[in-house]
Amino acid sequence: MSKIVSESRERIVVLLLCLLAGIHVFVFSAAFPFFNNMDELFHFDLVVKYSRGHIPRGLELVSDETMRYGPVYSSPEFLCLPGFFSDDQFPPPPWKYSAMSANENPQGRIDWWWTVVRDSKKSWRNYESSQQPLYYTLAGLWWDVGQWCGIKGLHLLYWLRFLNILFVSTLVWLGYMAARLVFPEIFFVRLGVPAVIAFMPQQAFYSVQNDVLSPVCFAVAFICLIKWLGAERPEVRLGILTGLALAATFLTKMSNAPVLGVSALAVFLKTWRVCRAGKLRAWLPGLAALFFSAALPVSGWLIWSKYAFGDFSGTAAKLQAIGWTVKPFSEWWHHPIFTFNGFWTFLSELLAAFWQGEFCWHANPLDLPIVDAFFVVPSICFTVLAIRALLSRSSNLNLFQRYTLWFGFLCFVAGVGFLAFLSIRFDFGTCPNPSRDHPYFIAGRLLLGALVPFLLFLLYGIHHLLRGAKSQWLELTALAAILLFMLISEIVTDWSVFQSPYNWYHS
Repeated sequence: MSKIVSESRERIVVLLLCLLAGIHVFVFSAAFPFFNNMDELFHFDLVVKYSRGHIPRGLELVSDETMRYGPVYSSPEFLCLPGFFSDDQFPPPPWKYSAMSANENPQGRIDWWWTVVRDSKKSWRNYESSQQPLYYTLAGLWWDVGQWCGIKGLHLLYWLRFLNILFVSTLVWLGYMAARLVFPEIFFVRLGVPAVIAFMPQQAFYSVQNDVLSPVCFAVAFICLIKWLGAERPEVRLGILTGLALAATFLTKMSNAPVLGVSALAVFLKTWRVCRAGKLRAWLPGLAALFFSAALPVSGWLIWSKYAFGDFSGTAAKLQAIGWTVKPFSEWWHHPIFTFNGFWTFLSELLAAFWQGEFCWHANPLDLPIVDAFFVVPSICFTVLAIRALLSRSSNLNLFQRYTLWFGFLCFVAGVGFLAFLSIRFDFGTCPNPSRDHPYFIAGRLLLGALVPFLLFLLYGIHHLLRGAKSQWLELTALAAILLFMLISEIVTDWSVFQSPYNWYHS
């Protein structure tokens, strides 16, 4: 097919998408008040601690500095209904009916805050303390910059959340670079990957939490890794960069372990093939550079976790705090996920959360069934089409593209399998979500590490469906329709949030 735009204009289009992604994240980040139901307060607490150079040792209490912000600027709209209050209306924000500020430590409001949380140990002890340090280090530096610039109070909180603008805009560009590397001849995929990222209605992008950094780190690792795997003789510099990107992915979040496991498998298989071909000696410098660049930072954090939290993953204390216990192996097989209805419940809710997020609003999930169906059903259909194309000899894919698409698909499947395993393995006790009544670990944000490789896979499935079209404009029209639906559905879904008196627009 002929090129629609020149390479220079194509880059300008992608830069425009980076700008639109930043605007998108800004508009919706400013609409959501603090602190959301995805443990944003605890993630904020870690940012504050890291900004002071303090790395938690054990599940520490929420810091006094955090408590100067939480009681004043938190909104009850996420988890409460208006009927919870005496006049069936949410109370006005504290900063609107008094002279209180987060830095004045209003004792009355703090006493009220402790009245709300003191009955539950897990509510005031930060069970996110064992999270890996990379996001909190970067966000802590950003927090310090905001303070040095004289930003205070609620504006300082939003300044911290607006760091996600940089992360998502960078992710758009990385998505383009990955698509350009794998599909230099398919304009639809090259444009589609960054465009979908720019308009993706994932609520994790509007929150202070480490999930937003996972796709950025692994996108870098993915680009470096496929270059490393495809090289005749990988350079030491490329090996170091690949290893550091993989280490950064791990140091962002433990839930990125599945994509790292698939990456390790890909490296092992490549090494095995090189060894069989008698070229291992030429590969050793690049292989050693990758291994040690990844292993040293990862090992350092694992040792710290063992010292500070009692186990290498740092999760044992957290599981105890939230009340999860490991079920006997014999009870695993009674899980409803092994039934058709149970598996569909798990998969459909997980895919919906992967695309949109898991925020609640007025004590109900912030989503719409018809929008969920739009994301779930096409995702499955396009996945099937992409698999069919990979298994077909008539798809005009070269060996590099086939391997890369399988790699991206396995990264996503490994993440889904990991969450299914957690659903089966644990008794969730009194935890509200997941729970004993609904024992499905459907935290779609935990799959975001595989976002870029999975979008490559998914968009190629759409391209394969429309490959018979005589013009690329049909593909671009389909892409425009998808983006328009994503944007309109997100506005409709989140419209009530924009009316919140607790958000940045009403500050």
